[in-house]
Amino acid sequence: MNDWAAHLRQRMADADAASLRRVRTTLASPQQVKARINGRDVLNFSSNDYLGWANDPFTVDALKRGADRYGVGSGASHWVVGHSDAHADLEAEICDWLGVERAALFCTGYLANLGVLSALADSDTRIHQDRLNHASLLQAGSLGGQSRRFSHGDVEQLRQRLEQGSQWRQWVVSDGVFSMDGDVAPVAGYVGAAHSAGAICLIDDAHGLGVLGPQGRGSTAGCVPDLVMGTLGKALGCGGAFVAGPAWLVDPICQFSKPYTYTTALSPALAFASAENIRRLRRDPSHQRLLQSRIGYFKTQAAARGIQIEPSDTAIQPWILGANERVLAASDRLKAAGLWVSAIRPPTVPAGTARLRIALSAAHTDSHLDQLCDELAQCNDA
Repeated sequence: MNDWAAHLRQRMADADAASLRRVRTTLASPQQVKARINGRDVLNFSSNDYLGWANDPFTVDALKRGADRYGVGSGASHWVVGHSDAHADLEAEICDWLGVERAALFCTGYLANLGVLSALADSDTRIHQDRLNHASLLQAGSLGGQSRRFSHGDVEQLRQRLEQGSQWRQWVVSDGVFSMDGDVAPVAGYVGAAHSAGAICLIDDAHGLGVLGPQGRGSTAGCVPDLVMGTLGKALGCGGAFVAGPAWLVDPICQFSKPYTYTTALSPALAFASAENIRRLRRDPSHQRLLQSRIGYFKTQAAARGIQIEPSDTAIQPWILGANERVLAASDRLKAAGLWVSAIRPPTVPAGTARLRIALSAAHTDSHLDQLCDELAQCNDA
């Protein structure tokens, strides 16, 4: 009963038997399309670096300038002496970019989601979540109130659930772009349903910002959710995250969120670089347009080879193969051909929907995508 070692060995053995053991990879190059991973030179189709900015000269120079001015570490929490001019400037830039009153910075998107719901939701709160939400939202919901999941993308079911819970304080929580499926939530429908019921709507737009919408404002462009969570380490190529919205919501988050209050603030150098990249995104849409071109080209070439990619107009292009063993074999075959495409298995995705999660970047070329599609076709025939 008390043999922890035996218990954990059995759990690991069970994961092996189900082809669910995760194996960490090691990157020996900067994060970029042509990368060196686990000792191999490969084309990388697994990164969330959607605009190809993680290692481009502009971002590297911005980080250096930020470090020269502010140093590397913030040294303390935002409430002590860790909140610098770089953080204040980044928050102001985010507010101007998204057209909101306030923004609060967090070290990761996971912490931001935990921080929001654990700070503002309580036992008298009902939280309605899209069934395919990211794990951070699902865990945050379990900490912050009574969390229930509704069918993916089903606005009508959400409306019914909100009506049934009218005696509660309520939230509607969803990804903007679903990280393993690449589809976009019916954000306007979710916002409308929430506001009709007097509920707060939180959209996690980690995979939409920088990719979708004018000036890369993401899946929420054109509608007004109460809160947007965005990350700075995906399309923007830097690191950290934020929550943005009206002052009456964001100010209490800063006051009552433990992941905000009891965490050393984001590196000021990263904050400086992030602000510079937001300004670049706003003034120069060429990288965003190039990414959309790459997405369209890949979808056309994949379809021409009979590869049934799930419907997605974002940088995330999933190919569902079903069985864990099959998706691992396909991923290994691609890696042997010099193409790094990650196999995604349960519990990250529902059982029976193991997939290759193909992540595209503006830095990919048509030649890179042709290579990928040719090898995917070989996997399809195997």
